[in-house]
Amino acid sequence: MNWDTYIKGFKTYLQFEKSLSSNSIEAYINDVQKFIQYLNSLNLKLSPLNIDLKHLQNFIKWINELGMSACTQARMISGIKAFYKYLLLENLISKNPTELLESPKIGRKLPDTLNVYEIDQIIGAIDLSKPEGERNKAILETLYGCGLRVSELINLKISNLFFNDNFIKIVGKGNKERLVPIGSIAVKQINIYIRQVRIHINIKKGNEDIVFLNRRGSKLSRNMIFIIVKNLAEKIGLKKNISPHTFRHSFATHLIEGGADLRAVQEMLGHESITTTEIYTHLDREFLRDTIIQFHPRA
Repeated sequence: MNWDTYIKGFKTYLQFEKSLSSNSIEAYINDVQKFIQYLNSLNLKLSPLNIDLKHLQNFIKWINELGMSACTQARMISGIKAFYKYLLLENLISKNPTELLESPKIGRKLPDTLNVYEIDQIIGAIDLSKPEGERNKAILETLYGCGLRVSELINLKISNLFFNDNFIKIVGKGNKERLVPIGSIAVKQINIYIRQVRIHINIKKGNEDIVFLNRRGSKLSRNMIFIIVKNLAEKIGLKKNISPHTFRHSFATHLIEGGADLRAVQEMLGHESITTTEIYTHLDREFLRDTIIQFHPRA
């Protein structure tokens, strides 16, 4: 069998057993395709079953020489490791050649955050006299108030709003569902948008249950949310390079700074691993460090 046959099986495995999104599946497949491209460049006609550690180490050296960042290299290696894990699970190989394969060391980059004043400034800059004003305000209050990913926001459904219980149901990565608390400010703004603005939109078939719509009655794109945030940041002269995800970072950071339990924040963000959530403790640690320097007699 050639690579295409194995990749087809790998794609099915990612789709049905791992329940990954189409974007994630495409990224994994592209990583394996890059390895095939490397083999072809050397005219190596090898089956996936005949690959050994040396081939993979030389591949890493090759992509490094192409100038790919450590982060891109690590992601690519992760995709290839997932592919060989699949082959092992299917008993197509008896030994995993990626087992001793090391990824480049990556320094964890701390995410940019906004303080409460900056968030108030951005939301306050929304022109509520325009038809999309109330919608955009509801979008930002929801991003910050619930710590949602952009994909979760644009797919939010009216049937998943449980305002009487102050919760919303989110379908996150891998189609995993979680309940996220929602505060009174976000609830109020979403209700204003739904009752005063959305009700007048001619909704396209298939979008009836989607909360946030464009003027044509269709679901908003990810790109549109980025444009809304960028335009508002420019309007107030904000020097930070922000995106919709910055509101998610700020949500998590402000909760932890306020003393929230890390496990609770992990649950709200929909992180599979607690180590992903731990990145948001960085500002809290800085505060503790500064406090010790300022007040400890031997600092």
